[in-house]
Amino acid sequence: MTGQGATSAAGDRSAAAGRNSGVVSTGDHNHIDHRTVVLPAGGVGAAVSDDAVARVNNLPTPDSAVFRGRDEALAALEALPAAGAGVVAQSVRGLGGVGKSTLVLHHARRFLAAGGGPVWWVDAESGPKVMAGLAGLATALDPVHAGLPLEDAAQWAVVWLQGRTGWLLVLDNAEDPADLDPYLGRLTTGQVLITTRRDLPWRDLGTPLRLDTLTPAAAVDVLREITGSTDAAGLGRLAEELGHLPLALQQAGAYLAQTRTSPGDYLDQLRQDPAGVLATGAPGDPQQRTIAQLWSVTLSTVETADPQAVDLLRILAYCAPDPLPRAVLDIEPDLRRAVDHALGVLAAYSMITLTETTVAVHRLVQTVVRATTPPAIPAPPRRGIRRLLVRRTPPTPLHPSSAALTLLSAAIPSGAPDDVQTWPAWQMLLPHIQVVASQDHVNDSHPDLAWLLGQSTFHLLARGQAAQALPLAERALAVTEAALGPDHPTTAIRLNNLATTLRDLGRPADALPLERRALAITQTTHGPNHPITATRLNNLATTLSELSRPADALPLAEQALAITQTTHGPDHSDTAIRLNNLAAIFRKLGRPADALPLIERALAITETTHGPNHPTIALFLGNLAATFSELGRAADALPPAERALAITETTYGPDHPDTTLCLHNLAALRRLLAGDGNGH
Repeated sequence: MTGQGATSAAGDRSAAAGRNSGVVSTGDHNHIDHRTVVLPAGGVGAAVSDDAVARVNNLPTPDSAVFRGRDEALAALEALPAAGAGVVAQSVRGLGGVGKSTLVLHHARRFLAAGGGPVWWVDAESGPKVMAGLAGLATALDPVHAGLPLEDAAQWAVVWLQGRTGWLLVLDNAEDPADLDPYLGRLTTGQVLITTRRDLPWRDLGTPLRLDTLTPAAAVDVLREITGSTDAAGLGRLAEELGHLPLALQQAGAYLAQTRTSPGDYLDQLRQDPAGVLATGAPGDPQQRTIAQLWSVTLSTVETADPQAVDLLRILAYCAPDPLPRAVLDIEPDLRRAVDHALGVLAAYSMITLTETTVAVHRLVQTVVRATTPPAIPAPPRRGIRRLLVRRTPPTPLHPSSAALTLLSAAIPSGAPDDVQTWPAWQMLLPHIQVVASQDHVNDSHPDLAWLLGQSTFHLLARGQAAQALPLAERALAVTEAALGPDHPTTAIRLNNLATTLRDLGRPADALPLERRALAITQTTHGPNHPITATRLNNLATTLSELSRPADALPLAEQALAITQTTHGPDHSDTAIRLNNLAAIFRKLGRPADALPLIERALAITETTHGPNHPTIALFLGNLAATFSELGRAADALPPAERALAITETTYGPDHPDTTLCLHNLAALRRLLAGDGNGH
């Protein structure tokens, strides 16, 4: 029988330098010999009722009320099977701005109105985003899944979908078939639609649906409906100049409607474009050149209407194309009216998609805005929104990407990044943090960078996303070490969290020297008997144990337990963690008799501190059952194994990997007992 193995993100906290120093501490990871992320007792919410499941959806707001010229394509989607075994994916292909997502969105809304569902929209630009989108479905169906690592929640959603029919899953803006392959082969009982610009071998049902630009007549209809203009000839010439590209038509139409400009005058502006935005050569694709040309005309008009709107758009262009909470922009109360006005101007010109709570910029528009943003922004007046582009100390101008990072730093939830109650907010912010932090313009000396990278690393590790955490953890360490030196206590925190990331990736040998460094710094800074020193000892012992060196790990784990009992007392939850980990090392040394009283004590402490049905109780019960089994006491192992399964299944559901492990262990015990009547 095997014990339950992985790590928890329950972290000790360490005081360190404040934000004014340029870097601050993030939570240290205090490893448990188990991987399940701990949920609050009772979970975080109630599951969606059975009769409401079909209505579950996260469909985005349409970017325009005008939808013309796609009747045949829409009919083709509606003719696809949506239920029954064997249904596989259908791709919708076409260039950027051609309206793939808009087409699929209209189909999805019709699908939902006709009684299909659930309908779930996933940003499929990368593998991690696909995983996060599927995990979002799991959480929408039952909020308890918010406390799972993203991979586990995503796998639960796939199993759940495959167990029913009549659903629709949209994988929007897919870039690489490898990002979808882990899921597509298993999703065969509902309708899966993929939108993509890439002509690659996706898993298609029949021939891919290729979306071209609109017909000339449909393009004119779009412009006419948006603008109300009756100048059919002028609209036709303008539509031709725009290549009948839906996104370009939408933005041009919004400009005409907002400024009451005639199609002919607008066409003249496009053709004259003396600033040569296109001459910069940055946007290389034809559709990007079209949008860039529109931007060059719209820019001057928007600056006239509200100069600060352009500043705000440039900041938003360096975020992700995902919806950004408008609250992120609400950094200063006296700017709220100016920000709302700027957003209204940008929405009126179709430069953004705006709802009551979020704002998003089309990725194609972002590309063009970034390409046309000057490398050096002149120092703006320190008033209104332009204050966001000025670093207060010293008063120097910021690049828009640095301003975006400042806004995101201020928006981070106040709770610990591994607290499941903060995870919905983190999921909204994380795509933007990852995009902004990757920009070349964000200087390592930015006062919030290391802190934001560290907090994001902590959150990603708690969600089981070590691969995504690794580049953030590496950069956080580099920035901190450069700013504070190699022996600063905050550097030790960064070393510890990078080591945790590497260990979670199955690289304990790479983690070992980092943990030794972190321990040495902490012992020098805090002394040999500090609680943070105990955390470092605990984590180093875990790494040595994973390297099959339990004899080397044993004295470290014993020292960590002694320090924790002295500083926190014999009944503290951290003491229970130390007891559990020491017991695990004894078991690896072939000494289950020494492990038994430790795990029994850890269980008793945790039942007192967390209650009888907490997931950590299931963890310790599983380890107790494994210890009994190793002692040849299978009959004694059976009750804790059964209880561990009951708690785990109640907490995570029947399809979670931890439930499967509990079932496997319980089945092994029962086979053992069936073969040997007394279990000895």
